[in-house]
Amino acid sequence: MSLTDLSASTGKLRDLPFMDLYVRIDKQDLARYRVAARDYTNNWTRVLPSEYQDDASRIAMDLRGKIENPDSAYEYDGMRFRLSFQRLANLQEWVILRKISSRVPKLEELSFAPHICTHLRRLGLRDGLVVISGATGHGKTTSSFALLADYLQNNGGVGITVEDPVEFILDGPIGDHGYCYQVQVDSNEDWSTPLKRTLRWTPRYIMVGEVRSPRAAEQILRAASTGHLVITTIHAGSIEESLMGLMHLAEQSMGNSANYILAQGLTAAIHQTLGASGPFLRYIFTEEGNNGDPVRALIRENRIGMINSYIDKQIARMNTLHPSAQKR
Repeated sequence: MSLTDLSASTGKLRDLPFMDLYVRIDKQDLARYRVAARDYTNNWTRVLPSEYQDDASRIAMDLRGKIENPDSAYEYDGMRFRLSFQRLANLQEWVILRKISSRVPKLEELSFAPHICTHLRRLGLRDGLVVISGATGHGKTTSSFALLADYLQNNGGVGITVEDPVEFILDGPIGDHGYCYQVQVDSNEDWSTPLKRTLRWTPRYIMVGEVRSPRAAEQILRAASTGHLVITTIHAGSIEESLMGLMHLAEQSMGNSANYILAQGLTAAIHQTLGASGPFLRYIFTEEGNNGDPVRALIRENRIGMINSYIDKQIARMNTLHPSAQKR
């Protein structure tokens, strides 16, 4: 397909419902896309319809030879994307653009059960660490931003996000007494440095886009244990994996004290999976001010693998208290 053919198309990419866009940028090629379907029978990539290839070609020409950071944010025609660049083994150069919603959703819009929303909202009154885990593309960042926006709206205070790249735009006043600042981490900078600076801003809430290094993990645990509420995401297949991964990262920087500080600071751990019918959560909430909480005890004793039984008991108890809740 030539550029002349592309210029004749009239479709606008912003009108197409999609999640990921794959664009070759070293030379002309057909772009591909993936819809936001969560069932594996409809989750493949397909060639972008011809009426949208003009926009894809413009994106390719705009990015060609200009990518300084292989993981960054990108804007086109009023749309925001998270960009990831790769030079392939065959020397082709491609980017994948994941579409970022222009609006942070309200907590109730995430389709969580009402009683889960209630418990998540109450966490905004506590200090400590909220870990949200899951696979790529399953809504961890969306849930994190929804929580942060809700806490600032209802409780006020200063919120700071530390991200690479900045995704949802949340900076500025929120509600009557909340304000959010967003920090873009330099690609060559260790995340622990901006996190350390962040603490000097006396934030009530800190959101860290992803745990990336041992020193950053240490800073997150220390912040969660010194009067802040920290929300962070981590790629993991379960709550237990997320806590073990965070603890092992922190141990490389702070030694054997990592499990004690994680035990002291943990407020909630959530694992999120998006399916065709909406989000499915597994979760565990610790008891505020109770150092003898059984989950804290298991973390201190390096027996995180045994937390699963407490997760099941807590979910069953909450479903008993809220019989109208959907059970999965």
